[in-house]
Amino acid sequence: MHLTARSATTSTKEMPVRIILKKGKDQSVRRYHPWIFSGAIATIKGSPVEGNTVEVYASDETYLATGHWSPGSIAVRIFSFTPCEPDREFFRKRLSDAMQYRLNTGIAGSGETDVWRLVHGEGDGLPGLIIDIYGSVAVMQAHTAGFWHIREMIAGLLPEITGGRVQSVYNKSEGTVPFMAKLGPVNGYLAGLDAGSGAIDRENGFKFRVDWEKGQKTGFFIDQRDSRSLLRQYSTGRNVLNMFGYTGGFSVYAMSNAALVHTVDSSAAATALADENVSLNFGKDPRHTSFA
Repeated sequence: MHLTARSATTSTKEMPVRIILKKGKDQSVRRYHPWIFSGAIATIKGSPVEGNTVEVYASDETYLATGHWSPGSIAVRIFSFTPCEPDREFFRKRLSDAMQYRLNTGIAGSGETDVWRLVHGEGDGLPGLIIDIYGSVAVMQAHTAGFWHIREMIAGLLPEITGGRVQSVYNKSEGTVPFMAKLGPVNGYLAGLDAGSGAIDRENGFKFRVDWEKGQKTGFFIDQRDSRSLLRQYSTGRNVLNMFGYTGGFSVYAMSNAALVHTVDSSAAATALADENVSLNFGKDPRHTSFA
């Protein structure tokens, strides 16, 4: 049975494609590994299109998992290890769980930080999806066709599950969805108003201007927050060289107590933003110099 990419992702009215694994190739998925490699597959019952929702079964046809299909080395990226209907409610629950975890651990909710990662792919049971929060703007990247097809549904859920914190959602998947899928992705706002890239956000009390439209990744390396804090513990009175410094995240933290900080990057645009970020926090401080 042939299923379209969108209907297979959002509807259960038609029988899902079944992926039957070779004998003995079910051990990793039984241990909750979220990937099915193409070499583990014995039979495909159906004709999946990239991005379709498929069900994975052991060689004896015992149900194992549900995920998104991709015709490559990683053939299935699993988002559920129990039978499910991957509809709006299913993804609302996954996003709500991700939000609650960030609140419980202090990743989100701090008065001094409004920059944080809401969804980190496999870590949140949503392999192929990244969502970063910059104040009232969520920046979303789909790394699989499956999440590209439901991008608007995901965007529509974000204001709800964040309690109104998110007011605009920017899709930045143009460079992340699989090229061979030929989806023709275009970056742009999916929900809310055009917030205008270049807002000033806060991390641990420091100010940063973030360009989520043109910057690398989603605009800022949010996952380095703890590393930046750690650097501050070792930079007191020292001369600090920040190589490949991008927009100066580590430089700003070091400036809080270092004697001298140099930021080096091959991009003049990045070092210009690094200079601005230092100025936002310390003014025109002679301790900082950037080189491109």
